[in-house]
Amino acid sequence: MLEHILGQGWEIIPAGGATGEAFFAKHQEKKLFLKRNSSPFLAVLSAEGIVPKLVWTKRMENGDVITAQEWLNSRELKPDEMNQDRVAKLLKKIHTSKPLLTMLQRLGMAPFEPEMMLAEVETCLDSELLSLPIIMQSIQFLQDHIDRMEYENYVVCHGDINHNNWLLTDEVNQLYLIDWDGPMIADPALDIGMLLYLYISNEDWDQWLEQYGIEETDSLHMRMKWYVISQILLSIQWHKDKNRLDEMNHWIDFLESIV
Repeated sequence: MLEHILGQGWEIIPAGGATGEAFFAKHQEKKLFLKRNSSPFLAVLSAEGIVPKLVWTKRMENGDVITAQEWLNSRELKPDEMNQDRVAKLLKKIHTSKPLLTMLQRLGMAPFEPEMMLAEVETCLDSELLSLPIIMQSIQFLQDHIDRMEYENYVVCHGDINHNNWLLTDEVNQLYLIDWDGPMIADPALDIGMLLYLYISNEDWDQWLEQYGIEETDSLHMRMKWYVISQILLSIQWHKDKNRLDEMNHWIDFLESIV
């Protein structure tokens, strides 16, 4: 099917990933990143310079939509590079982008409230995990502090700011944040918290937050911790379901260090 769109002479390679819907395509000096059934959100991300440039979009006879982006020579950021000023600046750009927020609203997305996240945590964890004291202690923390989670200025959040999703191009040193399969309208503390807890030493939080442009407050600290615990609990169950027990245990240990 992809050969039919691209024409003769293109080499097509699966790009991996969870969905199996992404491919690299190469023909002489031309290189493209192809994806099947990307969200219309991709066009706005491209226009805002947050992901590599969208080259074309084509609809197939069967209704599938194929998007092609520039395939750039690039590398993932290393964990110790996540404290760079440009990371904070790009995340701030995403969180303050009106076009991104407008597009998600047009696509019918509702704000992701803390109560919704707590309900997801409470319903998805299996009985084996719920028998662990640290898991119950973490859920208790979420329940006890849900009333401190009020925040009005919801923004577009990425939801998975792992260093693997930050790409730095070789030639122009341009930074992108990719893998937008799960964007949400939420408290920016959801993204900021995971980034700080995973990659920035505590004594450098104030500097990072200053680069981002947000005031360090007790409210922000509480909201970050709350969202980090929620996301880690969901991640623990996800890794368990995939039988990735080393990763599951890693996150259980991580919980022990912060709750």
